[in-house]
Amino acid sequence: MAGRIEDYALIGDMQTAALVCRDGTVDWLCLPRFDSHAVFAGLLGTEEHGFWRLGPAHAADAEPPTASRRRYRGDSLILESEWDTPRGTVRVTDFMPPRDGAPQLIRIVEGVSGRVPMRSALRMRFSYGRVVPWVHKHEGRTVAVAGPDSVWFDTECETYGKALTTYSDFTVTPGDRIAFTISWQPSHKEPPPLPEPEPSLQATEEFWREWVEHCTYHGPYREAVVRSLITLKALTYAPTGGIVAAPTTSLPEHIGGVRNWDYRYTWLRDAAITLSSLLRTGYRDEARAWREWLLRAVAGDPENLQIMYGIAGERELGEAELEWLPGYENSAPVRVGNGAAHQLQLDVYGEVTEALHLAHMTGLARNDYASLLQLKLIRYLEDHWDEPDEGIWEVRGPRRHFVHSKVMAWVAVDRTIKLIESGDADGPLEKWRELRDDIHRDVCEKGYDKERNTFTQSYGSKELDASLLLIPQMGFLPPDDKRVIGTIEAIQRELSTPDGFILRYPTSGEDEGVDGLPGDEGAFLACSFWMADDLAMIGRVDEARKLFEKLLSLRNDLGLLAEEWDPELKRQVGNFPQAFSHVPLIDTALRLTASGAYGG
Repeated sequence: MAGRIEDYALIGDMQTAALVCRDGTVDWLCLPRFDSHAVFAGLLGTEEHGFWRLGPAHAADAEPPTASRRRYRGDSLILESEWDTPRGTVRVTDFMPPRDGAPQLIRIVEGVSGRVPMRSALRMRFSYGRVVPWVHKHEGRTVAVAGPDSVWFDTECETYGKALTTYSDFTVTPGDRIAFTISWQPSHKEPPPLPEPEPSLQATEEFWREWVEHCTYHGPYREAVVRSLITLKALTYAPTGGIVAAPTTSLPEHIGGVRNWDYRYTWLRDAAITLSSLLRTGYRDEARAWREWLLRAVAGDPENLQIMYGIAGERELGEAELEWLPGYENSAPVRVGNGAAHQLQLDVYGEVTEALHLAHMTGLARNDYASLLQLKLIRYLEDHWDEPDEGIWEVRGPRRHFVHSKVMAWVAVDRTIKLIESGDADGPLEKWRELRDDIHRDVCEKGYDKERNTFTQSYGSKELDASLLLIPQMGFLPPDDKRVIGTIEAIQRELSTPDGFILRYPTSGEDEGVDGLPGDEGAFLACSFWMADDLAMIGRVDEARKLFEKLLSLRNDLGLLAEEWDPELKRQVGNFPQAFSHVPLIDTALRLTASGAYGG
């Protein structure tokens, strides 16, 4: 059985990523890309669906021992796990070197004290655990082949096969360093080069050290901010600049429920807010690469802007269910692809325009097509801003006039007006000023409940929605506006969990709610960070700091966050690690630091 979501560590090479559990098991790895089929899919099933465990040997009928401690090596994505056993102490170092060739996962076992018996158990299963590969020896190397894929296993240890699994049994003493590596290669090509574990480790550490040196944030929350930035970098697909929302699929938003989605794609919304955080912490190269990715993905067709694309800009992300996988803790179905790709979500026009505006304001070299794209997006909104849509949360129920979508349409027009006023673009300024005023008036008249002094989720509804917390952050209304304060306080009353975290919107248990799905979900961590931001903006800075630091305490021991927090089970839920949680962490840290609202 897979570990708790927070029991996992992330390692990656900016093209794919692996999740490593506390007991030394790699339960998730897609090769060669984030969105490729998994070679290890035990996370969503059982050991029959693929895993790689490396740790102290244990009895066959006993649970594998969990690491006594683990950490990332400094500010890097190199994982170090240590086991204290009755026979001594051993360390395993896991990493994936940033690649210019075959993707590799390297594991180095190091003896610290005593004599520790160790075991490596490698069970490769292709196509998300469905396909058993042909495993054989080739010039002294072990290779697993199935269809277009081959995975090569290299180690100096003796190996043997048993029950369709490759084992190595060995003992380490102080000073011993024994490496194990898997490398992916298209099956029709020559074998990948023999790995060089020690030089690769040194190069990987140097890469991360140099990258982190560019961070311009040096405030009191630096550790949390830097770890979040490293995580966002790890979720960036280096060849194209696309940013995945998370490296996993179908980790449930409610244990045992059906809210299980594939997040291994580039949401314009998530990527745009990630760009914002990177720009504000000194990472212009990543921002430039994402802008270029955006221009390629949208191409000459901004009227048909999708809410998400593949990591290379692919448009077709058809959704399917993998019926042979039982799901994480029996949370079925397991889905790959995402049927929300072709939804209408008007807010993405605002997020993209805001990202392009911020890039322009922070001095990113001008790109004429980026300005042209911005103008084309507004021309589309001129005719469509007043239509119902599926909204920021991708509801699978009927379309509605979501207030947040209208607010973000206003943002798109407002930022484009600013671009024209700066002299860097030409457009019908007076016409678009009128459009901006029309959208603002429409939202304030139809999306505001005067009796309760709060904006609502959609026109004419009584439900609240945590996305309304973005109204002051986007500049739609000032923080001291009574309608803003009323909305913040209403969300605190109606969407707070007992421990003070924020739900996205009301769900209806076994009945279908506004999102068209049965079941409930946890507190949405991004929304909880937004609440901390808003509290700081309206002067309740001590309350904001306390909420922020409470949110920081939800991170696992390595500083990682999933999408949500289950307030009843007291555990992380949803895909992991989640960009949409780490970005607002960075933003709130920057805001609180600027306001002096921190205690230390």
